[in-house]
Amino acid sequence: MKNKFRASRDVIIRTDAWDKALKFYGSVLGLPVTHRSKTLVGFETGSFCLYVEKGKPHGPVFDFLVPDIRAAKRALVAVGCSVLEEDPSVPRCYIADPFGLVFNLGQAPAPKRRPVKRKKS
Repeated sequence: MKNKFRASRDVIIRTDAWDKALKFYGSVLGLPVTHRSKTLVGFETGSFCLYVEKGKPHGPVFDFLVPDIRAAKRALVAVGCSVLEEDPSVPRCYIADPFGLVFNLGQAPAPKRRPVKRKKS
C-alpha cells in the first residue's frame, strides 16, 4: 500500500451524556481543555488529546494521517475494511479494519520543503 499511515495524537469518543463526560474529564481527572466548540471538547492527557463529541455513543476512534485519503480508503476497502461513517465537511472517514479497530483517516500535513543551500563561489 503506497499510503504511509501515521498515527496522530487524537482519540475521539462520542457520548449522549456529554455534560457528565465533560465534568468527568475536566473536573474529576483534571485534564486541561485544548479545544472547545458547540459539540466537541478536547482534553490534553499528556500522551494524546482526547476529544469528547456530543452524539450517539461509539467506542474510541483513533486517527491515522495519510497523504491521500481517497486512495487510502480505496486500498483499505479492497483488503476487507469497511467505511462506518463519512463526512468530508468535518472531515471524517471512520474505517473498521477486519480485526475490530476503528480509526479515522485524516489528511497528513504536506511535507515541509527545506531550502536548498547554494555553495558560495
